[in-house]
Amino acid sequence: MEHGGGPAWAAWLEASPLGAAMRESALLYPLANITHVLALIFFAGSILLLDLRLIGFARALPIAATARVLSPIMIVAFLFMVASGTLLFSADTRPLWSNPVVKVKAALIAAGLVNAGLFRLLWNRRLGDWDRRAPVAGRVQAALSFGIWISVALCGRFIGYF
Repeated sequence: MEHGGGPAWAAWLEASPLGAAMRESALLYPLANITHVLALIFFAGSILLLDLRLIGFARALPIAATARVLSPIMIVAFLFMVASGTLLFSADTRPLWSNPVVKVKAALIAAGLVNAGLFRLLWNRRLGDWDRRAPVAGRVQAALSFGIWISVALCGRFIGYF
């Protein structure tokens, strides 16, 4: 349901104590922004390295071990990005939600999460076999992941220009 310039949930979030605190504090917004950027670095670094290994680069590194090391970093960084992104979003929810780039970014994040879930469901138990011969479909899925998450980051940078 629309509510004076955006969906009702956007108006509610922006008017919430959280939204007000994010707009009014001299420290909260910059700290959330710094947290978001640092989490992005760890998330992008870990997922892109893992995707590149899954695609076929750095074959000297065992895939299962690489996934075991990078996956926890990726998950924790993603949680920090969601938390800090929610804080940032709460400060200006209605204008941000009216930005088409934000909607594209949200859709890409959803696609990336679905792709990651499907990847784990389809391939996680068989990653040890990938060191000998990686399935083409799995490598394509890893390349898709690479493209999705790069696109999410690019959308994040473009939000301010639309």
